[in-house]
Amino acid sequence: MATSGEEERARHWQYEELPGVDLLRARYVRKEFVRHTHEHFVIAAIAEGVEVFHHGGGDVTAGPGTLALVNPDTPHTGRAGVPEGWRYGAVYPAPSLVAEIAAETTSIRGTPGFVNPVLDDPRAAALVHQVLRAVDEGNALAADTLLRVAVTRLLRLNGGPLPRREVRTAGTRIAARARVVLEERLAEPPTLERLAADLGVSPFALLRAFRNAYGMPPHSWLTDVRVRRARRLLDAGSAPAEVAAAVGFTDQSHLSRHFSRIVGVPPGAYQRERKNVQDARARLLLPSGTWQKTRLSQTYDPTAEAEPTAGGTARNRTPPSSATPSASASP
Repeated sequence: MATSGEEERARHWQYEELPGVDLLRARYVRKEFVRHTHEHFVIAAIAEGVEVFHHGGGDVTAGPGTLALVNPDTPHTGRAGVPEGWRYGAVYPAPSLVAEIAAETTSIRGTPGFVNPVLDDPRAAALVHQVLRAVDEGNALAADTLLRVAVTRLLRLNGGPLPRREVRTAGTRIAARARVVLEERLAEPPTLERLAADLGVSPFALLRAFRNAYGMPPHSWLTDVRVRRARRLLDAGSAPAEVAAAVGFTDQSHLSRHFSRIVGVPPGAYQRERKNVQDARARLLLPSGTWQKTRLSQTYDPTAEAEPTAGGTARNRTPPSSATPSASASP
């Protein structure tokens, strides 16, 4: 059983000096991520506990010192593999950044990606935690360097070209046409029967074709896309209630439930972190004296990132890192 010191908590945020990269720290005990996808890569370093996630037709397990690696647009789930849950830190780099790093540091040809969903490599896992610590410290040089070193190492150990997705069968063509309709009617989608009739197939034929093409049934795929659209609207500053209506959820609580089951945090917490990034960018335009006072008043407090051990002492939630990358931070 989980102890009182193992309550669920998560922070999903961005750092202005790492554009195109989402960051996450979390401890989950009862959390279950529904089948979903990401537009970015998932590089999650497990610090404690065990995560189980469905990927590529079966369940895989990631424990301490291993990394859960998911390519963009790849359906997967997530849940605890032990009663105490799991704690991890993750970075979500954009495909363009991973492609840039692969072109400079590997011999991978084509679109780069990860071959296996779990990699047992404590060194790479430590690098991910060090990226997050460098972000905590506001050390942009270290964060960017360590991120590139980590991605390079992962690609060299577990990288390869992603398979091309080509429309070759009648079923995949039908699924693609259905996807276009659902994207156009995001807020008011047709029923499965109506959609199938419009495409000239039976409901079960459409369901089978769509699942084969996109790894999930149309209704799950639609929820996934709605959450993606919701993230963009929240990033732009729209209120959660307005976002819920715009993407087709019945109300804000409906949005929050699905958003949390895919992103890992509620939409309000997600948006507050985005606003903090925007405010930080705006502060760059302030006079230097005001800027320094503002930064000093918001200096990162390492005790806020500590969690109690069984003996009552505090320990850091992520492995420590130096202020700048050391010589050992090589791929």
